[in-house]
Amino acid sequence: MPISDDLDPLRAEPGVNLVLVEPGQAIPRDADLVILPGSKATRSDLAALRANGWDIDLLAHRRAGGRILGICGGYQMLGRSIADPDGIEGTPGISPGTGLLDLATILEPVKQLRVEAAIHAASNLPINGYHMHMGVTEGPDRQRPFSGVSGALEGAVSADGLVAGTYLHGLFAADDFRRAFLGNAASPDLGYEAGVERALDDLAEHLQTHLDIDVLLALAEPVSLA
Repeated sequence: MPISDDLDPLRAEPGVNLVLVEPGQAIPRDADLVILPGSKATRSDLAALRANGWDIDLLAHRRAGGRILGICGGYQMLGRSIADPDGIEGTPGISPGTGLLDLATILEPVKQLRVEAAIHAASNLPINGYHMHMGVTEGPDRQRPFSGVSGALEGAVSADGLVAGTYLHGLFAADDFRRAFLGNAASPDLGYEAGVERALDDLAEHLQTHLDIDVLLALAEPVSLA
């Protein structure tokens, strides 16, 4: 499954051992948290998940008290089913999900793309993320939201609290939320958000020093053919 920058803040955590499970490998039995990332072809990636036996690994992980988080397409995979009646991702049909959340998803042709300022339901801490997905996910577990966005419920959490799903990308960049979510594994000194801002400022300063911005802007002006 495609890996997005959702995991970059976890890579930066010195106390976190981030393991990317490759096809043919099993999910480590000693994992504290399993993350299902986003996908550009959710049903086919779900079939690959099942072909690798990872659905069985996820069930065993949950039975042992391990936590699972699905992000975007990974969130959809945690439900009971994913339906694609219009063949948006390929052949129309319905794929059974992992059933770890009591939810069902219907893929729709309109892609939802927006920046969100959310509040994590369990910790009441802010998350600045973004939605980029197709589909509507509904079901009983939506009554236990992962977060709230402008007063609306977002995502879902299982009754035992071990399994959660969200459509929010970029959630781990929020330092306070990440520390609360990871607990003792998180560093109190890592300021990921500030580091990103510093890198962008340094890049802007470098470009301003070594490039003639006025010339570049002039080249970007539309050319009149009249």
